[in-house]
Amino acid sequence: MNARTTFRPGLTIRDLEPPLRLHEYGLIAFDMDSTLINIECVDEIADAVGRKAEVAAITEAAMRGEITDYKDSLRRRVALLEGVPLSALQQVLEQRLQLNPGAQNLVHACKAAGMRTLLVSGGFTFFSDAVCERLSIDESRSNVLETDGSRLTGRMVDQDWGDICDGQEKRRMLLLTCQRLGLHPKQSIAVGDGANDLPMMEASGLSVAYHAKPRVREQALVSIEEGGLDRLLELFVE
Repeated sequence: MNARTTFRPGLTIRDLEPPLRLHEYGLIAFDMDSTLINIECVDEIADAVGRKAEVAAITEAAMRGEITDYKDSLRRRVALLEGVPLSALQQVLEQRLQLNPGAQNLVHACKAAGMRTLLVSGGFTFFSDAVCERLSIDESRSNVLETDGSRLTGRMVDQDWGDICDGQEKRRMLLLTCQRLGLHPKQSIAVGDGANDLPMMEASGLSVAYHAKPRVREQALVSIEEGGLDRLLELFVE
């Protein structure tokens, strides 16, 4: 363990000397599933066709970094959703999806400090658009599920920036947003829980793991293991 690793109850800090100052950062980028929200949306959609266990096993392996090709893993999972009615997605949104503790407080504090907020997700716009609206997040990037009008086809729709928002696309989006805002990447914060968040976390100035997989906890500068997302604010002063 690094000699500069310090601990607070449920909070691990590496190579940092708090207090930090929020106004010295200009951007915070969040993963969505299991970070800003309490579920993995693809797993809950799969529940509608009795395939949650099968899909969740792939999701878990991908988040732990045991599957290195995230795009392939997502295509495999989405293919298993063929035929799911759009009403099932709406039920997931209304009945299962909740913001994780502290999400609203952290986003509000960052915006109050003048920071830009970004959601970058390997999940789907059906959910990320709603989460962005709830939290007043400034911009987002995620994947579009193809439908035939009433049901999922088991495929995703290519977008003008590419096919799938994977770890490299999350990193690219963070860096592009920094460039557009005139920020150095070190002035950004990246928050995530899975292996596909590591590329953007490595590019940021402050990497934050939230109730994360072991590999992500080990590499992040800050790891929140107990409590809500707003525990990050314990490291900052006005």
